[in-house]
Amino acid sequence: MNLVHLVVVLALIQFLVFGMLVGRARVRYGVKAPATSGHEAFERAFRVQMNTLEQIVIFVPALLLASLYWSPGLVAAIGCIYLVGRGLYAWSYSRDPAARAPGFLLTVAPTAILLVMALIGALKG
Repeated sequence: MNLVHLVVVLALIQFLVFGMLVGRARVRYGVKAPATSGHEAFERAFRVQMNTLEQIVIFVPALLLASLYWSPGLVAAIGCIYLVGRGLYAWSYSRDPAARAPGFLLTVAPTAILLVMALIGALKG
């Protein structure tokens, strides 16, 4: 189970880093709180953070539930794909939002797989 917990911690750290990047962009581009729009680079960083928030609330429970029924190593490996996908998403979205699809797919697909694994496990008992 430690591998699964490690993936959860890394996902939370990744989300924290994305939040720090939003703060840095807020200062760099003069977007004063509570504004959520302004300079395009700030808006991109903000959208990465918000999209990650939308994803992480599904990913973490799916990961933890799937690990109850399936090999923690397998579940953690699928979780690592999510982490790479989120990193790719953030990198590509910050440069060109139109290029975000591969990173988004590498985020959504592992989450969907983990959800199905959790569902199958729960149904099998």
